Amino acid sequence: MEKTALLIGFVVMSLGSLALYAHGPKSNAVRHHTQIHSLVPFIAATSYLAMYLGTMVLTREDGVALYLPRYADWLLTTPLLLAGLVALALHEHPRQGGYLVAIIGLDALMIVTGLLSAISLDGTVRLVWFLWSCAAFAGVYFLLWGPLRQRSASYGGALDEAYRRNTTQLSVVWLAYPVVFALGPEGFGTISSAASVWAFLVLDVVAKVVYGYVAGERLKAAEPELQRREERRLA
Repeated sequence: MEKTALLIGFVVMSLGSLALYAHGPKSNAVRHHTQIHSLVPFIAATSYLAMYLGTMVLTREDGVALYLPRYADWLLTTPLLLAGLVALALHEHPRQGGYLVAIIGLDALMIVTGLLSAISLDGTVRLVWFLWSCAAFAGVYFLLWGPLRQRSASYGGALDEAYRRNTTQLSVVWLAYPVVFALGPEGFGTISSAASVWAFLVLDVVAKVVYGYVAGERLKAAEPELQRREERRLA
């Protein structure tokens, strides 16, 4: 069952990457978003291939399988998705570095501490690392819906609409990840390893392929406004 899910993940992510690049907008103002959204499932496909082949799939002392490529995937793909949102929120703002470093730093901390939770044999230690990971996750949401949302709202129009809708969609999907992690064998073992793998597969398809397509459509709607802003910035 798990092997089947991992193979399906590899195929869907590979095809999704090609489709997103072929279908996405490629004007100067928005092509970097298309590149990000097509790269994300390509990285995920690599992760699913590694897990299918058993590469870096380790076994905890209590027999729980640890899918390390999944954490490598998250460590690469979530910063890319966040970078796309930051670029959208601060399209005209010349100083993006501070927000970008802060949100990616919190995101990386969230994933690393999640891995520390997964490899911990002691239940109390596992819970401490999981809660600390959730604290970093909350910091990511604060930046997305606090200062970055305010910057985006100051622009208004289709640009702000795209940021708000993209952030809402990704925020809702991402909330399910720590729930599946906590319920799975790497967390507290409420559901089986196979159920966890299938659940993460569904979430990955929604967060990386479906989101990439929908976000691309919203960017197409905002493309005229983005092009005008790009022309004014370069003038």
